[in-house]
Amino acid sequence: MSKNVYSSNEKMMRALVIFILIFYAIISFIPFYYTLMTGFKEQFEIFTNGVFALPNKLNLSNYIAVLKGGIWTYFINSIIVTLISLVLILFCSSLAAYVFSRLNFKFNNFFFSLIIVSMTIPVHVTLIPIYLLTQKMGLYDSIFALIGPYVAFNLPISIFILNNFMQEIPKDLENSAAIDGCGKIRTFFNVVLPLSKPGLVTIGIYVMTTMWNEFIFALVLTQSKANRTLPLSVWEFQGQYSSNIPMIMSVLTLAAAPMILVFIFGQDKLIKGMMAGAVKS
Repeated sequence: MSKNVYSSNEKMMRALVIFILIFYAIISFIPFYYTLMTGFKEQFEIFTNGVFALPNKLNLSNYIAVLKGGIWTYFINSIIVTLISLVLILFCSSLAAYVFSRLNFKFNNFFFSLIIVSMTIPVHVTLIPIYLLTQKMGLYDSIFALIGPYVAFNLPISIFILNNFMQEIPKDLENSAAIDGCGKIRTFFNVVLPLSKPGLVTIGIYVMTTMWNEFIFALVLTQSKANRTLPLSVWEFQGQYSSNIPMIMSVLTLAAAPMILVFIFGQDKLIKGMMAGAVKS
């Protein structure tokens, strides 16, 4: 009897979880559906047929106009900034996480706590100091002005995640490497770093998505169209008194497409990386 009751409760709980997930998926899909469908509409069609109505015809003129415009400059700038920042973040965070997780020194916990606390600093508080510092360094209105803030604000969460991964690596592997004559640096590159690959992939996808969609620093630290990133390309189709909504939605769809593809092809590694960091060995 108790087994039947337990089985019944388990089925009800599973059904409830499935219902919540389906409901959440539908709610999450609505904005994407609106953005995608609106991109195929004429400029004033959204006012006559309704917001969520299907387009009267498959109109590709908005996407063609966007691709023929200056979006490629924004796209290339985003790729350059994202890739350079990603390489720096992965390299610096892996070194820092190795120090905090594998090496014992006097102020280990203190410095690691400072990194955790830095995750709570709001981005907007740092805008003016970073703006002034960028101007003094002569980097204002260049794509390289974005690399410093992107790296600085993504390092704490990257170090935090990688620290948990590296703590789960058995120390016997390092001891075996030491017996074979490997020093700390060689052990890091030949033993610890390869075993931390799931964590690096997880951080890479998360950080890449964050930097690709970043808006506020790109707005404050760049001015000319030649140096702006993809999120700012929306302004190309926004007038002083009116906006071409279907054209803007086309830009948003094209801007989101690369990250959607990255997630589709990298979701298995992302989920495995998250599970690897969550399970204790």
